[in-house]
This record gives sequence, C-alpha cells and structure tokens, in this order.
Amino acid sequence: MVRIFLNFPIILNILNTPTRPTKLRITNYMKRPSILFLILLICLTCQARPLRPTDTTPFIGFNFWPAAILASTGQGGDRARLAMELDTLHALGVTNLRVLVGADGPNGVPSRVEPTLQTEPGVYNDTLLDGLDYLLYELEKRNMQAVLYLHNAWEWSGGYEQYYSWATGEEPIIPILDGWPKYMSNASRFLSNDVAKAMYDDHIRFILTRTNRYTGRAYRDEPSIYAWEIANEPRAFDEAHKKVFVQWIDHAVRIIKNLDPNHLLTTGSEGVWGCEMDSDLCQAIHALPDIDYMTCHIWPYNWNWYQQDWRTLVEDYIALHERIASRIDKPFVIEEFGFPRDPLVKGTASDLSDPSESSTPSPLSSTTSARDSFYAFVFDHLTLPHLIGVNIWAWGGYAQPKHETWQRGDDYTGDPAQEPQGLNSVFVSDTTTLHYIQKYQQNAK
Repeated sequence: MVRIFLNFPIILNILNTPTRPTKLRITNYMKRPSILFLILLICLTCQARPLRPTDTTPFIGFNFWPAAILASTGQGGDRARLAMELDTLHALGVTNLRVLVGADGPNGVPSRVEPTLQTEPGVYNDTLLDGLDYLLYELEKRNMQAVLYLHNAWEWSGGYEQYYSWATGEEPIIPILDGWPKYMSNASRFLSNDVAKAMYDDHIRFILTRTNRYTGRAYRDEPSIYAWEIANEPRAFDEAHKKVFVQWIDHAVRIIKNLDPNHLLTTGSEGVWGCEMDSDLCQAIHALPDIDYMTCHIWPYNWNWYQQDWRTLVEDYIALHERIASRIDKPFVIEEFGFPRDPLVKGTASDLSDPSESSTPSPLSSTTSARDSFYAFVFDHLTLPHLIGVNIWAWGGYAQPKHETWQRGDDYTGDPAQEPQGLNSVFVSDTTTLHYIQKYQQNAK
C-alpha cells in the first residue's frame, strides 16, 4: 500500500484550526493536552518517513518541457500561448506537467534548446527565471502542478557534457556533430569529475533557494511544485561508473531535501533501461530514503521493440517496475512514454515534416493510430497497486512546426531541438489521442 504523508498543518486542518503555523496560538491547544500530545506524536512519527503523494487517484499528465520559456517575456516567450496551453490541458483533466527548469550553456549550439537559462556557471538569464516564477503562478491558478527537472544526461539542454566542459575547458561532445557512439562512451565522465558535480550542486542551491516574484513565496513553499527531479534520464552510462552514479544521486538527494523538505523528490530515471539494464541498480537509487517515488520511461519505437511483440515487452517492463516498487514500498510513475506519428512507423520518416519554408508542414495532418494504441495500453495499467500516474511525452498543443528540426523563431513543440518537430508531439488537432486521454481521465474518477 502507498503510505499517505501527514504533516502538522494537515492535521490541524482536520481539527478545523488555522493551517498557517505562523498564526497558530499554541496556548489554545494547551487547554486540550491529549489532542496536543496526539498531534505531536503523529508528526514525529510521520517526519521519520519520506514524503508520499497524497492523492490516491492515478493521474494522466504530460511532459511540457518548454513551459518556463513560454512563460517568459524574452526570446521564445509567449504568455498568451502559455495560457491557451494550460487552459486546454486543464480542460482535458491534466493537472501534472513535467517541465525543464532551464537549459545550460551558451546559445547557438546545434541541437540545444534555447534560450538557455544558465549561460555560464552561476550566470543566469533573469528573464527565464522570471518565466519560471510566472509558470508556477499560472499553474497555481488552475490547481495544476509541475515536476521540475534540474539537469539532463543528454545534450539537448546542456546536460552532463556541458558541466564537464565548464569544469575542464574541453569542448562538449555534441552527438549531431560528433556522433552518438562518441557521446555514449564519454558521457559518464561527468560523474567522475568533482568540479563538474560541484557546479551542479551550486545550481541546485541557486534554484531551490529562490523566491517567486509573483507569489512572494520561497520555492520550497510553492503549492504548484509537485516534485523535484535530479535530472532527466540520469545514467551511469557504463559498468565502471555504477557505484559513483549511486553516490552522486545520493549526494544530490541530500542537498535537495535539506533545502526543500516540503516537496516530493525523485530521480527522473528511465528505470531499468537507464540503469544499464541492471534492476539492482534501479532499485538502489530509488530505495534511497529521501527518494519519494520511483520513475520509469518507456520508448518501444526508440528501443526497437515495435518490430517485435511490443505489447509483451511493455507489459513485462511495467511489471518489473511494479515489483521493484513493491519491494522498496514506494509508488512509481511512468513519467515519460512516447511513440512517433504513423508516417515513421510505416517507414516514411521524411513525411513527418517538410523542411521547405514555403510548404505546409505535415505533422499536424499525419495520423496517430499506432501511438493511440500504445497510449491506451499504458493507461490500462493505471490499476496497478503502486502506479500512481503517467506523463505522456509530449505536449505540442498549439505549435505550428515550420522546419524538420527546430530553428530559432520556430514554435516550441513537444520535441526538443535535436528531434524532428512533431515526431512525438501531441497537438490540439490530434482529436483521437485527446479522446483517449479524456476517456481514461473520466474512468479514473
């Protein structure tokens, strides 16, 4: 069973008393010593446990990585579009969004999203910080929440390689230029570089100690933050770095929980696939005491499962993580699962978008029957005892893709800059997909 976390304000609310600790008059409770003793006893017991999600209804959410950029007033900002996107998602019953805090490194790097938040170590784009504040403010208006990831194992937002480059002065490896084999064989060097990791620690401290300009609250007190994530798809990348990988995760966890004990915390891991296919490693990082729930990602096309019996492979992968979650007594979320539009599945990837500026791009008109089938299959697992939610990759909403790969000035879709625009995005015009989402949202109630 998933334990429900109780804290002092919640218990006081049950007793029909003020919920703001700063306004409590303890003398009133001294008149009821038995109640006071019970409150303190429960609080002390609960504080010894990790936080747990308190809503027992499984959620269907989305990845919406560019939301903080859209919320800004500078390059890439579009608050009118952000409002439309959030209103549309809210109408679908979506309350949980997984969002990138911001990219790292200089702008102008091929395949990297921009504008970047941290342009140099400790140097931040204030307009984007304002955008992150505004996003949380707008989410709260709609009773929505964000899972915020602080880092990335991949190059599309800077990630491991950018921190290693800052620490050593070496040029980062960019897969689109240097090839994926070189990137995959070198990405683990971040984990063994203490200077690079210390820079990331500083980034954690900078973001988590921030005060929101629109709400006046410290981030640790923001109700629109559902959880923090150490990184998007953190990996050891090789056998030799498994031990230091666990140590790094544990180190980051301790910093985050020390700064913000009020919000949930998770890894952002793909699960076993992102742990060198080592289920013990996956269990080890999620069994850490201050990790509140486990994550896994599912990409049957990217993992070459679609050419096989993909339903069985997906079923087995979900079941594996249900077993791990049961062993460590924590809930889990399938926080990324994606599938391309039909043209790619049928072997015509070039039909996904037209690189010509003068022609009408095709992603908005291509069908999604294979993807819809995959989504429905994943949704059917929301009855599992430890699975508390899923986040689709990814929301494209009202975006109008113009080029095969993202270029400055283009709308942000759900696909980062290194991927064909529209590949895995869900647009407002994808009516069959939205129908499935609405159907399962209603059934979950």
